[in-house]
Amino acid sequence: MLISATWRSTAPVEVTVTSTMTSEPTLYDEILEATPHGERLNLCLQCGMCSGICPYGFAMEFPPRSLIAALRAEELTSALDSDLIWLCVSCFACTSVCPVQIPLTTSLLTTFKAESMLRGKVPSELQAALENTRRYGNTLGESPRRRPEWASHLSPPVPLMAEAKEPVDVLWFVGDYASYHPRSQVVSRAMARLLRALDVNFGILGPEENSDGDAQLLSGEKGLYEMLVLKNGKAFAKYQFKQVVTTDPHAFNVIKNEYPRAGVTVPIQHYTQFLAERLDQLKPLLHRELNARVAYHDPCALGRANSNNIYDEPRQLLQAIPGLELVEMAHNRANTICCGGGGGGNWLDGFVWEQAHARTSEWRVEEAVRAGAEILAVACPYETPRFEDAVKSTGHQEELIVKDIAELLSEAMRD
Repeated sequence: MLISATWRSTAPVEVTVTSTMTSEPTLYDEILEATPHGERLNLCLQCGMCSGICPYGFAMEFPPRSLIAALRAEELTSALDSDLIWLCVSCFACTSVCPVQIPLTTSLLTTFKAESMLRGKVPSELQAALENTRRYGNTLGESPRRRPEWASHLSPPVPLMAEAKEPVDVLWFVGDYASYHPRSQVVSRAMARLLRALDVNFGILGPEENSDGDAQLLSGEKGLYEMLVLKNGKAFAKYQFKQVVTTDPHAFNVIKNEYPRAGVTVPIQHYTQFLAERLDQLKPLLHRELNARVAYHDPCALGRANSNNIYDEPRQLLQAIPGLELVEMAHNRANTICCGGGGGGNWLDGFVWEQAHARTSEWRVEEAVRAGAEILAVACPYETPRFEDAVKSTGHQEELIVKDIAELLSEAMRD
């Protein structure tokens, strides 16, 4: 702060004193500057809507409005000493209902997580995933060379951009879980079959692809996120393509909404958008009836995150499958219940259970069963394994199965 003072003494001499002392920026200042529209933090009404809609709000010692109150009072010791900030799974529910549209998820909560990291207060499961990302470029700690192995037995083979060395219409950003997790690999193979059936000219980055960075950014690891953006941006720049398509809502959200702020801009669609635009071409290929009632789970990153609002396209695809009857769960579209996997939550299950003794994935399975669904349809690589575990832990193995929309479409293509 620049302070200037001028006065006259009894002598006819004018003296000017200038101080160059500057005040240290506060955490409040950092949050105001951290994200676009961060200044909206000043508009908080302390209405409590953010705390009320938070799925783990009942267990959080400092829900969003309490954090804002602590910031304003400059009494942060208790808030920063608490590790319950990690109950936030970045589901964007609080942001979506804020009457003055404060970007709570991407500014306030992410900044507090970053402060917790600086203090070494990171649950061990998440810390392992972040360390894996630093060392291997993916959260599962797998070799980058193994990233395309999920497609090794497919015929015709899935083209690697580095080998094909030709322009493509679609660059498929596969993602960590879809590349490495055995259950999610099944969905990736189904997606490859759909792209082939639609005669799409596509390719994948394979070993050149790194984690999309969504979990790292929303858990406060900005430096690691920036490294991932740089690496993926360089990979994108090497090749010619018309658009990026991904089966991962988290990759879609971060590449669409956050990468441009780091200077990386590519046209991107979630696969449900891409396929819904080609329904006229796809419908004649769906020969087999799948006679079942299906409930669709809206992923947070596709819907309310950054107002992506992708709600209709997944339902259009399901309604195009012969024999499927779409039923809605009590919480749907913008009012969906998070699966619990976002913002690093995929690696916080143990911590969340210890603190809250509840799992949102189990709540969701119970809702699907109450809606009369026989299939819980998903559109995210995190969700097939998460919800299958929840089906087992709730004892609904005989009533409900979990399938990605890509799997259901692929099954309906079989004679």
